[in-house]
Amino acid sequence: MRHLEDFPDAHLRIFDRPPPPDPSAVKSVYLVGICGKGMGALAELLVQAGYAVRGSDEAAYPPMSTRLAEAGIPVDEGFSAENLARARPDLVVVGNAAVPTHPEATYARERGLVQLSFPEALAHFFLRGRRSLVVAGTHGKTTTTGMLVHVFREAGLDPGFLVGGVLAGLGATAAVGSGPHFIVEGDEYDAAYFDKRPKMLHYRPTSAVVTSMEFDHADIYADWDDYREAFVTFAGLVSEGGLLALHGDDPEVRALAAHSGGRVHFYGLEGHDDSVSARDIRAGEGGQRFTLVQGGEALGEVFLPLGGRYNVLNALAACALALDEGLGFEAIAGGLATFRGMRRRQEVAGEAAGVLVVDDFAHHPTAVAGTVEGVRERWRDRLRSGRLVAVFEPRSNSSRRKVFEARYGEAFDAADRVFLSTPPLRHNDDAADFLDPEAVAARVAARGVPASAHPGAAELLGPLLDTLRPGDLVLVMSNGSFDGLVGKLLAALRERENAPVTP
Repeated sequence: MRHLEDFPDAHLRIFDRPPPPDPSAVKSVYLVGICGKGMGALAELLVQAGYAVRGSDEAAYPPMSTRLAEAGIPVDEGFSAENLARARPDLVVVGNAAVPTHPEATYARERGLVQLSFPEALAHFFLRGRRSLVVAGTHGKTTTTGMLVHVFREAGLDPGFLVGGVLAGLGATAAVGSGPHFIVEGDEYDAAYFDKRPKMLHYRPTSAVVTSMEFDHADIYADWDDYREAFVTFAGLVSEGGLLALHGDDPEVRALAAHSGGRVHFYGLEGHDDSVSARDIRAGEGGQRFTLVQGGEALGEVFLPLGGRYNVLNALAACALALDEGLGFEAIAGGLATFRGMRRRQEVAGEAAGVLVVDDFAHHPTAVAGTVEGVRERWRDRLRSGRLVAVFEPRSNSSRRKVFEARYGEAFDAADRVFLSTPPLRHNDDAADFLDPEAVAARVAARGVPASAHPGAAELLGPLLDTLRPGDLVLVMSNGSFDGLVGKLLAALRERENAPVTP
């Protein structure tokens, strides 16, 4: 984890921040960078809790702009010191995209306004007096958090929650809730320009899960040791008497047991000392079934309407916390069976001209490989005759890194055809630090899967359409909008479907 003293502009990052007042003394909150996923969810929570909320962002666009408008939250488009001068809020929440010279961050700092980072604000307003259940890990944390929320809600417990994705069916990313629990996704990315600690270190876990550990976020972590240290620190935060549920099949995660102040349970598919495990896993069309085992005793059969071994592990993580919080097997199994997943996680976007289009957020090599394999399992009957066509955009600062180039070359083995998009270099990027999509495509092809790289979504769409035929499944993976590729692809397929047949 980087220290503020190590930055060349440390004099702008280290300053005295006034302590935040008690939540009851706050009336108005202003969010700088309100259209980010986490910030937008926090804004909705604050409105639900009765605060006057507004904020700003460089460009407000759907879906977050729509969600904020529906919640009655005004958004100032563009950043300016005048925004804060006009709003005069009791509290400013500064998103982690703001740099020290950001005009609104500068105004708040120079005038001594009360300000918090996003995770600090979440903890200050919503985690006090609650049983904070935190789901952390390199992979699977969004889906695991969503599963846990859904299981608790279906059991009638009405938890508060904040998750880095939208629960399909519920259409929500956050809720204050009336129950004793608050379930939160523990992100290891940094908090703010004045606080470089990972967000998850702010969440005061009563109990927690760590799903996996693998080097990620190369833009903020120097190396693997640096990344590991963040999770070691997190493990030590679990309160005495609380539970730290660890994926026991992952040696790095298992090693965190030595650093916990709470109870430790392992879950997994391979260990003999797992408190929670699964046996008799049977994949099929529409999902998979398994027997849930606790302490060596079979509790019963679970149906999970998601594909992939990694989703069984996600479900076991959710089960470990739910069982420890007193939920019974029937309630847990019932919740998992009706879990519709998270939007953009194996989400069916539509079908046209005989082609099924599936949208997914995967962007790390391990997540890409697991998603491709999971989709093949989930739609195994369809893919006996059709092809799995994978389309991938390495968009995030971390996913574009050179360090992952070889790994991506091995991530598409379960696909039948691969299309890669070349992300544009940004103004402060050094091309030598980022992967070469042509090289990745060559690696994929050398492993027996035809692959090609294209300058962007627009250039990729035509060749993709030329390739597709009825019975195929297209899996589109990006942690961004991919320039609207999913929508454009479906529109083009529908046009093909409705085109008159030429005699």
